[in-house]
Amino acid sequence: MGQSAKLKLSVLKSKAFARFARKARISDADLWASAQLVNHGVMDADLGGGVIKQRIARAGEGKSGGSRSIILFRAGSRAVFVYGFEKKERANIRPDELEAFRELAKVVLSYSESELAQRVKDGAFIEVREPEEESSNG
Repeated sequence: MGQSAKLKLSVLKSKAFARFARKARISDADLWASAQLVNHGVMDADLGGGVIKQRIARAGEGKSGGSRSIILFRAGSRAVFVYGFEKKERANIRPDELEAFRELAKVVLSYSESELAQRVKDGAFIEVREPEEESSNG
């Protein structure tokens, strides 16, 4: 799956998050960059149980007015964007939502690589690929 033997962070998004990201004009490159920051310990809030809240800056807007995302996260392994919201629409997630995300994190973060690959194949998750730095394919 990866290009090198070193352990690489798998970055994924749920179908629901993909719809949110499209509406909010958040690119896969923005998601990739955000996931890399989280993997290096730069995060807005560790909500416990493998659940992270992270702001995502949109091109030209910065983080403060940007979108908020809920990421199921295991350091050095995977970051799965599962929920997004705009700060102007709601301040935060509710305690019952947080508990549901923690339960989901237990399941998703325990998937083996083959189970995760099957979820991607089934369309439950979409792989977010590392942006190509120098080349432009389009």
